[in-house]
Amino acid sequence: MAGHNKWSKIKRKKAVNDARRGAQFTKLIREITVAAREGGGDPEYNARLRLAVDTAKSQSMPAENIERAIKKGTGELAGVSYEEVTYEGYGPGGVALFIECLTDNTNRSVADVRHALGKHDGSLGTDGSVAWQFDRKGQIVIDATRYTEDAVFEAAIEAGAQDVERDGDEFIVTAEPSDFSAVQQGLDAAGIEASSAELTRIAKSEIAVGGKDAEKLIRLLEMLDELDDVQKVHSNADIDEAVLAEAM
Repeated sequence: MAGHNKWSKIKRKKAVNDARRGAQFTKLIREITVAAREGGGDPEYNARLRLAVDTAKSQSMPAENIERAIKKGTGELAGVSYEEVTYEGYGPGGVALFIECLTDNTNRSVADVRHALGKHDGSLGTDGSVAWQFDRKGQIVIDATRYTEDAVFEAAIEAGAQDVERDGDEFIVTAEPSDFSAVQQGLDAAGIEASSAELTRIAKSEIAVGGKDAEKLIRLLEMLDELDDVQKVHSNADIDEAVLAEAM
């Protein structure tokens, strides 16, 4: 598994506390609003919105919050206009970082991202400096304690998935973005419930990071994740298992 996938797993476990859940809700509301603005307010005909709504529901977001975010996106309710921006840079140990943001103030966003990078021995790069190191993919996480590997593999591959991999107590189903929705629907039809699903960026190759660099990288990832404007952070780091265990 890619290093940031391991970090994502830790983030899901940490998100059980109210403070982190509230921050996650803020990010999900922004994504729902932008998805509705770009593709309309009906999840049946807007794949991005459907994914955002499903993710929000999996995080136990109240239905009224979801509906309000959709209406802000479609203009039925007044709301803030968010812009999608990305930043590329480097973290401790020379790892590549691709940072996705939704913001109403790009000057604030770039300043916050630059500050976080600089504080933890990272640096902001130019557009295109690291994007080529990642592939855009859809990933679906499934609780391996609830379903057999054969059942998940058969349903996922039949629906068009590229790969199914076990990582501890989870199955990770990977698909091309164009097949992502069909794979989700195929798993649903087979009675297999996803713990999470997202369009993400997977590193083509990884850089092993250990010791002090790994510790600094985790602190950097945490600081970036805590920024309201930052939606997702992708890295090509294969983080030292011992350091990850301490972060748990």
